[in-house]
Amino acid sequence: MPVHTLRFAFLIFKYFPFGGVQRDMLRIARDCAASGHEVTVYTGEWRGQKPTGNIRIELLSSKGFLNHQRHQSLIDAMNARIKQDKPDLIVGFNRMPGLDVYYAADPCFVERAHLERGWWYRLSGRYRFFAKSEAAVMAPEQACKVLLLTPRDKAVFQRWYGTQNDRFFVLPPSIPAASFVHIDRAAARHDLRQEFGLPAHAHVLLMVGSAFTRKGLDRAIIGLSQIAPELRENAWILAVGEDEAEPMMALAKQYHVADRVFIVAQGRSDVPVLMMGSDVLVHAARSELAGIVIIEAMTAGLPVIVTDVCGYASHVQDAGAGVVLSSPYRQGEFNAALTKVLSADDNEVWRNAGLRYVSEIQVTTSATVEADLLTQFAQEKKAISLV
Repeated sequence: MPVHTLRFAFLIFKYFPFGGVQRDMLRIARDCAASGHEVTVYTGEWRGQKPTGNIRIELLSSKGFLNHQRHQSLIDAMNARIKQDKPDLIVGFNRMPGLDVYYAADPCFVERAHLERGWWYRLSGRYRFFAKSEAAVMAPEQACKVLLLTPRDKAVFQRWYGTQNDRFFVLPPSIPAASFVHIDRAAARHDLRQEFGLPAHAHVLLMVGSAFTRKGLDRAIIGLSQIAPELRENAWILAVGEDEAEPMMALAKQYHVADRVFIVAQGRSDVPVLMMGSDVLVHAARSELAGIVIIEAMTAGLPVIVTDVCGYASHVQDAGAGVVLSSPYRQGEFNAALTKVLSADDNEVWRNAGLRYVSEIQVTTSATVEADLLTQFAQEKKAISLV
């Protein structure tokens, strides 16, 4: 094995091709592998095509009646393999003990538990498990480095844990230009409308992401039902993500727009093609730490309707690439934004603004910034071990 080769362990509970953090994980793994390093992904579940080359997938089994019990069983299995394989750097994409680096794609669990749940929830085994896992990453006595997607999350974690400043590293948004460069927009638009039986002039409102309620699919359905009939008659929602379709389809039926809502509840591996074939990204989320789908949409030239609670909403605002909805959420404000987008007055302006913004980020930041940092951390860890 060449001297310069480093061995990375990537730990993630499950992989599915349309999940934002999952796509980030695979992209970073490929960047590390392209630099000549070896990556082993330890996971309990893998959906979709497995990577090849210097990336190896290790599927581990877990057991337990409750979700957090299965997570703990999986963590135990991961730790056993890590102890055996002895990688140079351990990188977690879920919170768990024993990490050298944590990719912080989820908001602070403890804060959400206090703000969004009753006191009784904090007595549950689930709360104790996830709070302990988060403390194993963030507590001041730990040494785990934390890769943040947005700077605002640093203050939240420090408020609860007192994590040291020098353990945080704020990442620029990753621009997935390679995912879109070879897609023909006209062909993508034609194929999408043909697949779902839509007219050629249909306006497609795309929503991508698991947990449909948290991502605001219900808000989009209600909004579609409340806009002017002449706009609604040419608009359809396409929602792609891992969640149950039935509750949202029941809501669409209640609001008399069920014939205008398509839900792909098991996700799709061709999200970039769907983006290129759609007209707007709707991301009226109730909470979202960052929202890589927002950057992906801008890279695809899609106007975006997004709530200001999303970490990456600031990029839409800075670029002038769509509408950022203010807090607290108001359905009327969403409806007005949807009306504006479907009226098509500013769509081309928003499209070009987003494309221009992501192009400027590409020029000023490294496309492999995460892999570069992980390489640096691994080299520093090896140097310390030799002292």
